[in-house]
This record gives sequence, C-alpha cells and structure tokens, in this order.
Amino acid sequence: MPVKIETSGEVVTAYLSGELDHHAARGIREDIDAAIERDMPTLLILDFGEITFMDSSGIGLVMGRYRKLQQTGAELHVSNTPPHIYKVMKLAGLEKLAKIEKGGDGRESHQ
Repeated sequence: MPVKIETSGEVVTAYLSGELDHHAARGIREDIDAAIERDMPTLLILDFGEITFMDSSGIGLVMGRYRKLQQTGAELHVSNTPPHIYKVMKLAGLEKLAKIEKGGDGRESHQ
C-alpha cells in the first residue's frame, strides 16, 4: 500500500512509500482526504521517508492537501523528505505552504 495513515489525537500522519506519480497520487489523495474529513486534524504530516520517486504529482498532492486544510485552519508538515525531493519542493516554493523537513531515518518525532 502506497500510504499508511495513523491518527493520534488531533494529528494525522500519512506515511507515503514507493513511487509517487500520476497513477499512485489519486489513491493516496483519496485516502488522505478521507482521513482529514473523518478525523478533522489540526496538523497533517506527510511523511516522505519511503518515497523512492516523485514527479510533479507529488507537488500537486502537497498543494491540494494544503488547500483542503485551509478550510479548517489546520497546519501541514512534510517530513523525512529525501534530499532530491526536498530540493524540488523548495524550488516549487512549497515551504511557503508547509513546514518541510529534510529526511532522516524515517523515525523522527513530530511532536
């Protein structure tokens, strides 16, 4: 499964894995949006620690979740971002929408 979603209190964390391309983005987007609507988080964390490839669909995924969260005033964080994806996100200006953290070992605390 390309996304595993965990909810802890008012925080929803989506652990993304594999390739994030046009084909995978739709299902991931639907799963995350369902969790947002169900759990109404104050913080959504998109964990990119296990993403091996990302095309422009990944940028769209982040931007779309940001827009969705704007409706409720929730924050968006992108964590464990691999260096090459971090660079693309910075170039795309996503740091203006979300807190973007460079990758670690995938086990960082987000509290």
